[in-house]
Amino acid sequence: MTVLKRLFQILLGLIVLLVVVVAAALAFGPLSIASVKAILNVAAGYSVDAPATSVVAGRLKVPAGFSVGRYAEGLPKIRFMEFSEAGDLLAVLSRDGELVLLARDEDGDGRHNGKRVLLDELASPNDLEFYQDWLYVAESNAIGRIKFDHQAGETVGDYQRIIIGLPDSGNHRSKSIRIHNNKLYLSVGSTCNVCIEEDERRGTIMEYELDGSGGRIFAKGLRNSVGLDVAPWDNSLYATDNGRDMLGDDYPVCELNKIEDGEFYGWPYINAFGDLDPEFGEGQESRLTSARSPEFGFAPHNAPLGMRFIRKTPMPAHFKRSALVALHGSWNRSKADGYRVKSLHWDEEGKVSGEDFLWGFELDDDVIGRPVDVAEGPDGCVYVSDDYAGSVYRVCYQQSQQEIVESTVEAVKEDAEYMALTTEQLRLSLVEGEALFNLHTCAQCHRFKGLGDAGNKSLDNLQQRYTMNELSKYFLQPNAPMPVYPLSAVERKTLAAYLLTK
Repeated sequence: MTVLKRLFQILLGLIVLLVVVVAAALAFGPLSIASVKAILNVAAGYSVDAPATSVVAGRLKVPAGFSVGRYAEGLPKIRFMEFSEAGDLLAVLSRDGELVLLARDEDGDGRHNGKRVLLDELASPNDLEFYQDWLYVAESNAIGRIKFDHQAGETVGDYQRIIIGLPDSGNHRSKSIRIHNNKLYLSVGSTCNVCIEEDERRGTIMEYELDGSGGRIFAKGLRNSVGLDVAPWDNSLYATDNGRDMLGDDYPVCELNKIEDGEFYGWPYINAFGDLDPEFGEGQESRLTSARSPEFGFAPHNAPLGMRFIRKTPMPAHFKRSALVALHGSWNRSKADGYRVKSLHWDEEGKVSGEDFLWGFELDDDVIGRPVDVAEGPDGCVYVSDDYAGSVYRVCYQQSQQEIVESTVEAVKEDAEYMALTTEQLRLSLVEGEALFNLHTCAQCHRFKGLGDAGNKSLDNLQQRYTMNELSKYFLQPNAPMPVYPLSAVERKTLAAYLLTK
């Protein structure tokens, strides 16, 4: 992507941001900080640094029996993901116009083994899909495909755009795809919040042959269906849909819809479960009998994006018929909401209920991440992309995360109290030590392994000079100019353990 093109996108995004902020402020009053940042994220690709490991451990929550860790960071505007047959994770970076490969975790440390760019100069890519020996990519204005060697982790031959001329003006430019029953299904979002579209393809899901031929509208009345997947128990196609804005904090719901041929799902005339829209519903009463209601309603403005039915990941029994949905989080509310992953559960009668699965990205209007997509990994864990902090998170059932070295240095092991800890307890203890290191801004005067300012005192090889008990006692009477910090005995040991392991 050229610098000039990127600058133009930023300028266009800022203009859109200004219009949206003014409109939202007129409707709701001053927007929250989280809302403004969310708009910046969507309109101009605004992002934040990946949170520290201690923040991840302290903020992100999962159900009992699960653990969460970070698999990757440094992936600006990462969107949808797919695992190759060999276990490499492929993802699109929308802002940079790239398709990247994160090499599989061969050393078992819970981290990828390096990033490579497979395709570049793509037009705002959003989604990808493997089918047979093809890799399909959804750009904002085209669908392309290229042969892919799963074992080598390499593309083969030339990238071919098999569908071109897709509309990508206005809002909801991104495209999502899913291959189902040997057909390619493509979601084309609306240009607007609510309007009558001039291009009949907007606000629909379309169906194509796998070579890109024979396009037709499959289902309509769908404002912005970003995530598509197929239920493994009955082969039904489902899609998330983002409800309209500017009708208050708590209306209307966002949707999960069962997508079937020829069905109409209401937008822009009907919202949620059969409510006539206050702007476009007048005179449309006859549509109420034909409009299909959602299978499930997410909280208003939660912005459900990617979804994934659980097919092979070990889960508790009540996940037998379930899907995970990434909620990108609100911008059109006076109080932020969403910013999490929910699990949806189908009972024997087909009724859908929802539970929180991964949460804590938003806390008191402070946002550290915006979930986008979910993928099932070869290790029995699920992976969640976050386009706000450019990260991928890993959630496992009955597995500990490997973000830290499981065995510490001998100076830590010699302490009976720490020898008795489980790996997970030790991990949390060392995370708390990192939090203390950051809380007291120790990095202003110290550095690790050459990282940091050259004038700072090195903390390398501490384990050759101190045991854990000795370093813990040192904090009571440190050498000048280090101050005496008000640390408890437990905090002194925790900080010593972190420093010696680091």
